[in-house]
Amino acid sequence: MPAMLFLHETHSVIGRCEEQFEDMFRGPDGFMERVADGSDARLLWYLDHVHGTGPAYRVVTVTAVRHGAEWERLAGRVSHGDLRDWVAQVDRLRYDSVAKLLEPLPWSALQEVDLATVPAGREGGEHEPVLFMEDTAAPHVGRVHEYIEAAGRQYAPSLQRRNPLLEMVGAFQPAFGAGRRREIVLWQRVADQQALLRLFSTAIPEQMKAPGTWMHDALEVRDQWVSRLLRTSAWSPLA
Repeated sequence: MPAMLFLHETHSVIGRCEEQFEDMFRGPDGFMERVADGSDARLLWYLDHVHGTGPAYRVVTVTAVRHGAEWERLAGRVSHGDLRDWVAQVDRLRYDSVAKLLEPLPWSALQEVDLATVPAGREGGEHEPVLFMEDTAAPHVGRVHEYIEAAGRQYAPSLQRRNPLLEMVGAFQPAFGAGRRREIVLWQRVADQQALLRLFSTAIPEQMKAPGTWMHDALEVRDQWVSRLLRTSAWSPLA
């Protein structure tokens, strides 16, 4: 069965246009409704990059697409179909948009989404905003598969301890030809905001960097990574 794909976009929004930009996704005849109309795709998350933790007015959207053929059809709708005028309007509200097409790692808990259960309009209601920490790691040259195996064996299980800081929701890599080769994206819900504050305000204890810990052992397969703190909108289909 073809793998479900996840279209991940980072939008650099014009500051004074942030509400208009959001409305282009949620509002009547917005992306959330239009992408679901006759399409095997759904907007899953709409998130703001939290102010004070990086560049201002960045929005991240994640859209699930049933398979590659459906992504091709969606791309056609954007380039020369019924979504062409919509994307032209959105482009006037942002400086740029960077996208990558992700596929789940073998051990990712998120492999498939029941698209029929994902709200596709305002009937989805609202919820309390939820924080996500998105880690984008760059494995060492030639060691992508080793990193994937090690993260699944050691890092992901380490988050299942009592009172975890983060909850692993999904883990991805760019599909072939659809992003950087040496890149892994870890999609993690913040489970303990007080622990997150301690992470920001205190040094990492030495025992958490000792041999046998992920902070130590992961240096064999990767060195650099980038973390982003993202907050869901109140109407984001998933939280």
